[in-house]
Amino acid sequence: MGSDELRIGTAEREEAARLLADHFGMGRITPDEYETRVTGAYAAATLGDLRPLFRDLPPPHPGFFGPPSAPLHAQPTAQLPVYGLNPYAPPPAPVPYSVPYSHRSKTVAGVLQIVLPFGVGRFYTGQVGLGLLQLFVCLITVGAGTLWPLIDGIVLLVNGGSDAEGRPLRP
Repeated sequence: MGSDELRIGTAEREEAARLLADHFGMGRITPDEYETRVTGAYAAATLGDLRPLFRDLPPPHPGFFGPPSAPLHAQPTAQLPVYGLNPYAPPPAPVPYSVPYSHRSKTVAGVLQIVLPFGVGRFYTGQVGLGLLQLFVCLITVGAGTLWPLIDGIVLLVNGGSDAEGRPLRP
């Protein structure tokens, strides 16, 4: 039994349909061709039924097709080694980098915001503009605006924050 006679499942049909959608999105096939090919992909029962749908299209082809078979009369040629490069593999995950902590503490900043609720904690973190804005709101609202620095202090205690240079506050 040849590989074209192997039966396929739903996963293979869906992969073929997804790749046909990619080719359609790149403008390689017309809307009518796309509809015909996708209908053929979902109606396919064997690998041999799917192969003609991709015969005139450049890669990507479904991964389950395997490497393309060489004609019987073709001479083997030397190939350059490909050191583990798979064009269909997902890109590598980004390397996480650590941001150095600030020399200021989130606990001190949060407690200062709660005990002195007019922006003192933000002055401590070096965020002078935000501290001045909280002080201004507290003065304009005659004390009613202290709710903002109180909530800000709780958020600093729970989630932390950053200093004026964007570094996270120490725990």
